[in-house]
Formats: sequence, structure tokens, C-alpha cells
Amino acid sequence: MKTAFLFPGQGAQVVGMGVEIARTFVVAAEIYQKADNILGFDLSKICFEGPAEQLNTTAISQPAIFVTSAAILEVLRTEPATCQITPDVTAGLSLGEYTALYAAGVIGFEHALTLVAKRGQAMQAAAEMKEGVMVSIIGLDEDKINQLCAEASEGELLDAVNFNCPGQTVVSGSKAACQRVEKLAEKYGAIKAVRLEVAGAFHTQMMSSAADALEEALKKTEISEPSDVKIIANINAEYYKEGSEIAQGLIKQLTNAIYWQKCMEKLIAERIENFYEIGPGRVLTGLMRRINRKTKVINVGTLQAINELLNR
Repeated sequence: MKTAFLFPGQGAQVVGMGVEIARTFVVAAEIYQKADNILGFDLSKICFEGPAEQLNTTAISQPAIFVTSAAILEVLRTEPATCQITPDVTAGLSLGEYTALYAAGVIGFEHALTLVAKRGQAMQAAAEMKEGVMVSIIGLDEDKINQLCAEASEGELLDAVNFNCPGQTVVSGSKAACQRVEKLAEKYGAIKAVRLEVAGAFHTQMMSSAADALEEALKKTEISEPSDVKIIANINAEYYKEGSEIAQGLIKQLTNAIYWQKCMEKLIAERIENFYEIGPGRVLTGLMRRINRKTKVINVGTLQAINELLNR
């Protein structure tokens, strides 16, 4: 039976994440310590103790989620009861793609964390330059979403950017256009429109300056060729074939749409049967329920979940 490791993206962070795991498993504590040394500040303390306002900033939440996911992954890799669970495929939602690349062995921990920190800072800076918003639309198909965006845009930037699962699409763009989306959504039959707590219009051209900064950082990053473990790309639901393609995928990801539903449908069609969500929260587990009810995801985000896995 084939196995996929899935890694969450921004929004999965919560104060206290990883604290019990780091207290229980030395290898997890070592990952946090290593991260603090690489970054030059106490990321562990922000993960474990907050404050939430600091953890929730784009610049902090992105490395925090990556490091927490990597710490949990390290526990699974080193515990005798779980070390034989290895992925055939890895996938990550937006930011989570960096953890997927790390888990597949194509980017080392230090390079991946440095990139994620740079990405978070660049996205925060881009968001502060231009005021943008993201809105989650519940209950519309792709055609209706496109019609809604066409009417609400009125010549301003507005794109459908996150195709997460049936009936849940995130649109992103200028503040005024997103306000119009919120008002017009019901007219097109949406169940509701929910503004997301994010800094800006991610996955649109408003992030082009962040994409430029990331491109510079990627020039200094060693990326290996994918080999034993496949990595599926957010931007097109295809497997990465070489290192240069990965770099381009990560750059494009900042200004282009994310096709998570298509990624998961491809894995299911290729008879992947075991799915593990590794990292804080249960977002990907919830999305899978909407994509394919029969596909079970084992969520590994807390000490309790790890212990249940170890004692199976």
C-alpha cells in the first residue's frame, strides 16, 4: 500500500503547538533548538508561549509551522514503532510544500527553514506595500466563482486562488474588490463568504515583489533531484521532475493559484491509500473529507496523536 505525507500551510498555527512534543521527545526539542540557532531568535518560545499576535504574523507563522511539522516528522522517523512508515509521495498546502520538499529529501533543513523565513518576510513586506484581502467562498463551483469574480472585480485585481475542496474556493485581490465579493456572493448562491485573517492578497500579482525576493534566495539554495519520493506541485497537480522545476514552482506559487483538490484527486486516482497529515491543526484532514469521504487521513499534530500512532 502506498503512503502520502501531507503538510499544512499558513493558518494552522496555534499558541502552544509542539510544546508537549518537544518536552516528551528529545529529537523534537533538538529541531526547535536548531531552528532558533539558524534564525537567530527564539522561535520556540513564540510557538510554545505566544503571544498569538506575534505568532500569527506572516513572517513568524510560516517558519513556526514548518519547524513544528519538521519536529513531528523527526519523531516519526526515529521512533521504532513508526520509523517504517515512509512516504511514496509528499504534498503540502502552499507553505506546506516546503515541508513536503524537506520530507522528500530534496532540500536540507537549514536551507528549507531559511527559504521559509525569507518567504514569510517577503510576503509580509509585499502585503504592507499594497492593501489586499482574501475571502473564502463556500458553496460555489468553479464556473460560478469565475462569474462572481468577473462582476466584483470592476477592473481591480481579483482572482480565484485556492481550489481547496468541492464548494470551498478562496479569492484574493484588492480590498474594494473583495468587499464587493462579500456582498455579491449570496446572489450567486454561495452559502457564505468569510474574510480570512491574513496580511494580504496572497497568490496574486500583489505578491510579485515577494516572488522576486524568493527567486534571489533560491539562487543560493541547493535543491536535489527528486528520486525515491515523489513531490506533487501545488501550481499544476503534477509531480516535480527536477530541481530547477522545483525552484520555478516555488516562485510561481506566490503569484498563482493553488490546486489542492486536484493534487489530492490525483493521489487517490493513483491508489495512494495511507495519508498522514503531519503538523499543527487538522485543516488537510477536513479538506480530504470534502474531496473524498472514503479516504481516511491519520492526523499527527499533537502528543496524543503521536502516542496513539506509537501504540497501535
